[in-house]
Amino acid sequence: MPLYLPPSKAKPPPPPLRTDERRPVLVGLVVWAVLLGVALAVPEVRATGEGRWLGSCVAGLALGLVGLAHVHRRERRAARRGDGPGGARA
Repeated sequence: MPLYLPPSKAKPPPPPLRTDERRPVLVGLVVWAVLLGVALAVPEVRATGEGRWLGSCVAGLALGLVGLAHVHRRERRAARRGDGPGGARA
């Protein structure tokens, strides 16, 4: 197997895969929301006064919402350019 292949002999790269990133972001948001509910329901978490557990869940939810907004904005921009989901041109 050669370590270097001249560009004239190289195969063209495959087209990018079309993906929907909203689903994993939404699953992550649901997981953080469930964990926040569990943290609020367990009396020991509230009784200790440590905000670490609740803060982690709130931060996860906030970052998930930022990620969801980013994915939505990127897909809208790709639709205006005529690209498909994931930025791949059809």
